[in-house]
Amino acid sequence: MSKIAILVGSLRKESFSKKVANNLVELFPKEFEVEFVEIGNLPLYNQDYDDENNAPAQYDTFRNKMKGVEAVVFVTPEYNRTLPAVLKNALDVGSRPYGSSVYDGKPALVVSQSPGAISGFGANHHLRQALTFLNMPVVQQPEVYIGETHELLDENGKINDKETVEFLQSAVDTFVQLVKRYQA
Repeated sequence: MSKIAILVGSLRKESFSKKVANNLVELFPKEFEVEFVEIGNLPLYNQDYDDENNAPAQYDTFRNKMKGVEAVVFVTPEYNRTLPAVLKNALDVGSRPYGSSVYDGKPALVVSQSPGAISGFGANHHLRQALTFLNMPVVQQPEVYIGETHELLDENGKINDKETVEFLQSAVDTFVQLVKRYQA
């Protein structure tokens, strides 16, 4: 069984990103265990915590959970043409202390969404830039930008557009193949 983490870059109770992520979970094959990993409780990264062996318990919990997964799906909105601070903080916490990154070599899928037409393009590409440094092989094609998200979700948070679901399935299928390549 392959363990996949989903990190959601939005803390909002009715987050579109969380709803999109919930839809993605249903598209994975049965042999994949997909789990949401909490990032909203992580204190802002401060290297002094690690240097003084005094990291907050939330860091240890997060790092240990992420060490136990084989790959990561990032689902994020765009804030001010970049990724949200909560997601950047999770990248920083997980990549430290230096030489102990929980992300190293783990396949990744980046999904950005927005109620606007730009579809989180800036967040998607800024996140990809950070993942390159973290040595995470990222699904290159298809790129996943979901615009006008609020129009695609029904009252239960399900994506109501068949073409969007088919597109997301193709992205998940590509990601699954990437994960399997790195398991071999």
